[in-house]
Amino acid sequence: MSAAPPSFEAILQSVHEVEGWMSPGQARKLWDRASELKPGARIVEIGSYQGRSTVMLGTAAAEGVEVVAIDPHAGNDRGPQQIEGPAEAGQADHERFLANLERAGVRDKVRHVRRPSQEAGDEVPAPIELLYIDGAHRLAPALADIRQWGAKVADGGTLLIHDSFSSIGVTLALAASLFGGADFRYLGRTGSMAEYRRERLTTRERVGNALRQAAELPWFARNVVIKALIVAKLGRLTRYLGHPEANWPY
Repeated sequence: MSAAPPSFEAILQSVHEVEGWMSPGQARKLWDRASELKPGARIVEIGSYQGRSTVMLGTAAAEGVEVVAIDPHAGNDRGPQQIEGPAEAGQADHERFLANLERAGVRDKVRHVRRPSQEAGDEVPAPIELLYIDGAHRLAPALADIRQWGAKVADGGTLLIHDSFSSIGVTLALAASLFGGADFRYLGRTGSMAEYRRERLTTRERVGNALRQAAELPWFARNVVIKALIVAKLGRLTRYLGHPEANWPY
């Protein structure tokens, strides 16, 4: 008799000590979307860091679902205020990433592509049924990820983007590509994780789609102020904006 598959709650608890930025609600979103896929489907994650979200996706995915994690682990773009970093830090992340996958029992289930996402397009063919973008948050790479990899998402497939309406670069990339776009319907957000579904929108639907995303801009402005306060070492003031802890909003 085969063992019962692990529950979401058990996996969430198991990754609690894995360094990263992912709320329980965001973890649930990844788990639910990955667990819906049938054998033969493909999941692509851009930006794995030390594997917290990768473990979620790899554990939730059924046997026969391909899981591809793309992260160069080069020491750059490691997290908030960590745009530049030494190669040694990236190698340490890589080793922790592999160890965390091994500990979770999904190392053999995940194919890691250790290349920058903009250079890894030839590693993963279309279609992609679930694309999760949490890579570099600067405008140029974020926009390239949305355009290059979003084009590979299957009709009806899911696009999840972390730090939406939180990071300035990611939010500008959304405005430049998805606000007025015709190929992705905005479904809402869980914290800063925005969810889109690949479908062709009519002109009227595009207008409504743009307005729903624009309605998130006040929340974006709040997050920018919170980050400015934290950088200025005034994090104690963030509670007046409904953010009780002096940590990066995500």
